[in-house]
Amino acid sequence: MDPFSQILSGVVLKGALFFNAEFSAPWGFNAPTARELAPLLAPDAPHLLVYHFLVEGSGMVRLGNDEPIKLEPGDVIVVPHGDAHIMCSAEGVARKLSAAMMAKLQTHDLSAMQTGGGGEVARFVCGFMVCDPLLCRPILQSLPQAFKVNLRTDRAGQWLEKTLLHLVEEASSENVGSEAVLAKMSEALFVDTLRRYLAGLPEQEVGWLAAARDPIIGKSLMLLHSRTSHPWTIAELAKEVGMSRSSLVQRFTKYLSEPPMAYLIRWRLQLAARALTSNSRGVAEIAEDVGYESEAAFNRAFKREFGLPPARYRNEHRNASGFAA
Repeated sequence: MDPFSQILSGVVLKGALFFNAEFSAPWGFNAPTARELAPLLAPDAPHLLVYHFLVEGSGMVRLGNDEPIKLEPGDVIVVPHGDAHIMCSAEGVARKLSAAMMAKLQTHDLSAMQTGGGGEVARFVCGFMVCDPLLCRPILQSLPQAFKVNLRTDRAGQWLEKTLLHLVEEASSENVGSEAVLAKMSEALFVDTLRRYLAGLPEQEVGWLAAARDPIIGKSLMLLHSRTSHPWTIAELAKEVGMSRSSLVQRFTKYLSEPPMAYLIRWRLQLAARALTSNSRGVAEIAEDVGYESEAAFNRAFKREFGLPPARYRNEHRNASGFAA
């Protein structure tokens, strides 16, 4: 498994489509923050990544005071950090559909919403992914406020689009089992979108996604993520990827701003933090699972990273999340 798939398998919880619409120009609405959407779409979700897929027509998306992002058929735009944004047919269009949009979302109805001013039609299918913001941090930190890719550049994307649209029709007809399959296709669409974004990054790009693309650092990440509890040394990791220790440290740090062992420690502690709030296993057992032979050493490292010892961290975050042992 490549590093990209390795980390996604641990951080993506579920996906779903939540909106299907045909807007006729002029049209416009305010899309709320993911925090505001979560109670309607996934009440217990720690973080939502929202995306919009333009099937036909045209439109634009604006975040804050940034320049608008123009959309063409086949474009998928992702808003990974949950920011509020404006969607409209053209600059200056009144955003009159906001209330109707929220009312439609409350029905959990995937039949197409048809509204607007009677002009050119823009068809959207919108979805979200629920992810753990703690474990998903490496990916989230590598992503801008919004980005877009186009599915229609190859056969794989075209097949994904056709399958997705067919399942949207099935779900709107309330056929048994269609929503579960549609959720999986929503996940596939999101992963495909991330891969396309990754492929388009410039060669000089740094960050986790760019690191995952690099053959040496990508292999290093795969090894660290797949064998987290292994007692890694920089010498052993360098041997595994076929590079000198100094060169590996330099190249790894170039992409991720920290050397491999520091990255591994941070990742182990993030896994431990999630385990502390999601199950009732003992601290010593969790410490061993993430690669610490000494509970005392684990306690010290955990407090340095999170500002609290593990037991206190568990109690405070358990109360906040409603977790029951």
